[in-house]
Amino acid sequence: MKRTIFAIVPAAGLGRRFDASRKKTFHALNDVPLLVHTLRRLHTEEAVSEIIPVLREQDIERGTGMISSYQFSKIKNIIPGGRERQDSINNALMFLHEERFELLQDSIILVHDGVRPIIPEGTIEALIQSVQDADGAVPGIPPKDTLKRVGNKGIVISTINRDEIRAIQTPQAFPFTVLKKAYELAYRDNFYATDDAALVERMGGTVKVIEGSPSNIKITTPEDLEMVEYILNKPLARTGRHISINE
Repeated sequence: MKRTIFAIVPAAGLGRRFDASRKKTFHALNDVPLLVHTLRRLHTEEAVSEIIPVLREQDIERGTGMISSYQFSKIKNIIPGGRERQDSINNALMFLHEERFELLQDSIILVHDGVRPIIPEGTIEALIQSVQDADGAVPGIPPKDTLKRVGNKGIVISTINRDEIRAIQTPQAFPFTVLKKAYELAYRDNFYATDDAALVERMGGTVKVIEGSPSNIKITTPEDLEMVEYILNKPLARTGRHISINE
């Protein structure tokens, strides 16, 4: 039986490192809001059953109009965000538990940053396949630079073996039951992490890392925006396709 895939898209952050004069989530990229690029990419994934954006309360009306304009039929609800990213995702998990309970037993949750508009082809399929025999699956890329652990006054403590290090991206995939339990334990202990995999790891879960992509950029600064815009308008030699906002 086909498993139901819910994609939670946290997009309620303030974007403090981006530009105080512009709202990163709605910043125009090729004349289309950044978040629309991300939602459109998820919308094209046949495996994804429903997409659940999480926005700041003051942005929900704007988001609702945007979703209507771009006819995102897989988006049925927008969830209000919380104080931290983890709180926003928890709000979405609570919504699913209350409103989609009958579909959750064998469902998979994808958590994907709203400001990562480029999900390489095959990534979601690989994540879903990998989570069949693990408690979670995440994409990651090896660092190119030498990594050093640094102490007080910038003094090097040690050099880290970069063969054992991966920079982790989203989307991240988990069975709903696993992720829900990880969140419950985290809130019980007042524990916060920067990604969902850390919560699953903390309770002893196994998380598999699949091959990520340098093009799966999280837009944090205006310079990241320029790079993503370049990639979106660049013919892809590997697939012979051109990523277009009209796809």
